[in-house]
Amino acid sequence: MNFNNNVIKIFLKFCYFSLLLILLSCGADTPKKEKTTEKALVEAESNVQESSTSKTILVFGDSLTAGFGLDDVNDAFPALLQSKIDSLSLGYTVINSGVSGETTAGGKSRIDWVLNQKIDVFILELGANDGLRGVPLKETRENLQAIIDAVLEKNAATKIILAGMQLPPNMGQDYINEFKTIFPELATKNKLTLIPFLLKDVGGIPALNQADGIHPTVDGHKILANNVWTVLEPIIS
Repeated sequence: MNFNNNVIKIFLKFCYFSLLLILLSCGADTPKKEKTTEKALVEAESNVQESSTSKTILVFGDSLTAGFGLDDVNDAFPALLQSKIDSLSLGYTVINSGVSGETTAGGKSRIDWVLNQKIDVFILELGANDGLRGVPLKETRENLQAIIDAVLEKNAATKIILAGMQLPPNMGQDYINEFKTIFPELATKNKLTLIPFLLKDVGGIPALNQADGIHPTVDGHKILANNVWTVLEPIIS
């Protein structure tokens, strides 16, 4: 009986000692955990602040913006613009909002959804598919104006760059000439920055276009990026 009591006492002392060690161990570890948690929170807050300070450039366009036919969308001109911006540490994020086959009517229908995000620079690259389909020029002009109005109504401080387009000669000279004037006239009317011709030094050059003769190759997109950059750089630098 006494033997059993001694065993029980020893066992209880052992349990008490073990519990004490556990409590001390937890107590010693708590500051480490608190420091680790605090560090994680600081890093997370820093990341959020860094993200919130980045400005946004949204390229709103068709297959030219989307990079149709390229193996990698990173070869399309919006991604190339991002590379230029990153190399200069300018603090802008480029968003590719290109949809292959998009017309100005299609752009008008989705613009409100796109404007749910904050946009500092809006590059409007639409109209080519209207021209290739022979859409009435009045409709093209009105749709582009509606998109411009929607952007400025959402945020009057957003800078809009309008990409000018031209058509191949098989569309009829009168139609081609009037189509070409839509872009500079809208730019003047709305006091926008104009890219005179997005496909300058690319359009009509077989070596810089894919087999369809319309969509630029990787090298063609490099030239498109330079055409845009010439206009964009003074705005964001």
